Amino acid sequence: MKTSFLALALAASGSLAVTAISAQDQPQIPGVVDVSRVAAGSYSLDPSHTLVSWQVGHFGFNDYFGLFGQIDGTMTLDPADIDATKFDITVPITSVSVPSEGLRDHLLRPGKDGAAPDFFGPEPEAARFVSTSVRRTGETTAVASGMLTMNGQTGPVTMLVEFTGAGQNPMSEAQTVGFHARAQIDRTDWGISYAAPLVDNMVDLEISAAFERD
Repeated sequence: MKTSFLALALAASGSLAVTAISAQDQPQIPGVVDVSRVAAGSYSLDPSHTLVSWQVGHFGFNDYFGLFGQIDGTMTLDPADIDATKFDITVPITSVSVPSEGLRDHLLRPGKDGAAPDFFGPEPEAARFVSTSVRRTGETTAVASGMLTMNGQTGPVTMLVEFTGAGQNPMSEAQTVGFHARAQIDRTDWGISYAAPLVDNMVDLEISAAFERD
């Protein structure tokens, strides 16, 4: 019996040792939801890892999705004074990505016989969001309001923002802060009325943003 207990004890200790070694070998995730890691200063968006997704109802059957990428922007941030945060974000419309090449062509198609395009046209100006206020709502959340200029028109947009991580990017070695944000806009407010309301007026936006400290 003593031999059996000894064997079990040795096996258990060996297993714990292997587990400890394996845990030590695991790389540490560089980004952590820890506000104390956020340094005050000026930041620029990482365009390779920042995306804006959009979702719109299609004929009442289901939702359709698309993405914008190569996004440019700046942020000034002080974790001790979140309400003073400023954003200036530019989204190139021509970066739009959808599974259907036919739809992408339609989004960037010129109007027929000199008429206005159904959506953005072949040479659309980039959309731009400039914040006007940021209000902290929790330890890691805030509401950001601002003005969105798109398709030649400007109107207000409010976003729900969540802090998702901070740390040093192991590739660029830049101090990085990440956020997720959600908003909803009525596309007709920006003159994009094609097929409304068969294709829903309301468009859901989700933003995944990584800012690197300058």
